[in-house]
Amino acid sequence: MSERTPMPTALLLLPAALSALLLGAHYLRSGHLLVVVLLLGVVVLLFVRRAWARTAVQLVLLLGTFEWLRTLYNLARLRSALGEPWLRMAIILGGVTLFTALPLQLLETRRAWAHFHARPPA
Repeated sequence: MSERTPMPTALLLLPAALSALLLGAHYLRSGHLLVVVLLLGVVVLLFVRRAWARTAVQLVLLLGTFEWLRTLYNLARLRSALGEPWLRMAIILGGVTLFTALPLQLLETRRAWAHFHARPPA
């Protein structure tokens, strides 16, 4: 019988870090350097072992999820109005949106709560 080994904490936090970096690249492309610096700070917050840091990361990723949905809507509308194909772009941005939303659930696991020295809800 094989015993199930838990996911290492670093792998649990990796999607949150990658999502923040991906959002940073999105904002870098449009020249919002302050937002890029703040998103790099979110990656640093993953190393802060306090309950408020977990909440802050989740808030940023939730806002980032809505940013990807806004971008998806605006680009699909623009491409459609110009008569350009938009479905492939919508599928890709939909995947990016889901990838940004995934860490929201991962940060709700007991291991994540323990990493941030937080007490999970009963």
